[in-house]
Amino acid sequence: MELNGLIAASYQAFQDRTPDASVVLLHPASRYRSMLVAQLMNDPDIQVFYYAMGPDDVNVRSFLSGITHDLANQHPTFGRYLNQIHFETEEDLDVLLSAFISDLSDLSDEPFLLILDEYDRTDSADDLQTFVEGAITNLPAHCKLVINSRTLPRLPWVSFIAQKKAVILQDDHLVAQDFYGMKTEGETKLEVFALGPGYVLLNGKPIDTWEGHLPRLLFFFALDRPVVTRSEICQAFWPDLDNDQAVNVFHVTKRRLHKALDFDVLVHEGGYYRVNPDVSIYYDIMAFVGALVKGRSPETEDKPAVWQDAIDLYRGPFLQGHSDDWIVQRRSDYQTGYLEALSEMARIRLEEGRQENALGLLLRAVSENDRYEPIHRQIMQLYANLGRRSEAAAHYQKLVEKLKLDGKEPDAETQELYAAIMS
Repeated sequence: MELNGLIAASYQAFQDRTPDASVVLLHPASRYRSMLVAQLMNDPDIQVFYYAMGPDDVNVRSFLSGITHDLANQHPTFGRYLNQIHFETEEDLDVLLSAFISDLSDLSDEPFLLILDEYDRTDSADDLQTFVEGAITNLPAHCKLVINSRTLPRLPWVSFIAQKKAVILQDDHLVAQDFYGMKTEGETKLEVFALGPGYVLLNGKPIDTWEGHLPRLLFFFALDRPVVTRSEICQAFWPDLDNDQAVNVFHVTKRRLHKALDFDVLVHEGGYYRVNPDVSIYYDIMAFVGALVKGRSPETEDKPAVWQDAIDLYRGPFLQGHSDDWIVQRRSDYQTGYLEALSEMARIRLEEGRQENALGLLLRAVSENDRYEPIHRQIMQLYANLGRRSEAAAHYQKLVEKLKLDGKEPDAETQELYAAIMS
């Protein structure tokens, strides 16, 4: 295929495979990613705003200063919220993030792309990675972020993909496995299971010499992103210690991790830590998220089998039994993917006329998260369709009681459904 055809295929893949994603990462191995960016910018049917990261974008405030200047040239009112804040001073990052999101919302009333080019220039900026992660979580519904980078940005891509927020596009296809390029074959083999209590097998034998829970959790934390910095680790594990104390505890914990597995699990390269690339790793999170990507693809033929794979891989909440902030957040992210798998499987069973089977799947979903109202509505409607109106009413009343504990009441849509069923 000629170059123009290859670029056209990449462009078509962007159009077809990313409509539901808030963020599209153009994989560093993509041969035509920069040409795709040019194609998007030249398409008269797409509204695009563009910012290329520069050498000065080494922290949040430099980034905001640069992007405000450049986007103001593309849209005169961009920055009216940020400019009310003196972001050269030590403003709270949440305040800056809120202003940035407000400025993005006002860029257009229509759907638009925000392209961050040369993103790898920001690799060393810890606070900027945290800021971009927050921006991704809070993007306006009509804004799609496109990231072009020569390296895999050190953001939690697997959790973004699990939530259906992000996709990784490599030329004309979505990346559906091996998201961080982990080695899968080799003499030293680790099998890592984070869905549930969390355990690790080394060459088929369980590791039970951790000397406390911190070395084990440090290992799982290192698997969360392509690479991590020491400061990110210290902030996640020991935020109340001063820097020197946190660094000392980190090195002790790292030595215990290496002792437990009898080799250097974390390697330090270019200022970053990563899991030893010479080790073969099976990680259930990668398999679980890969099944979600395949289930969402219109090209997947046996969707019930793929969704069932995702359901089977979810053996319990992420690192069940631990309550660290970063664990609680990831637990919610992967739970979102699990609820999607159960809901999609229930939809398939309904299409097959297997209503009781679908009901069982939906009840399983609310046992995992009893505050997620869309699934409660599906259950109520199913009860009504089965002629079990009293059970629909009882289910609604239980939901009301649960929400009341949070000082809330059911959504208007849920109340309307209840009223329709009762009438």
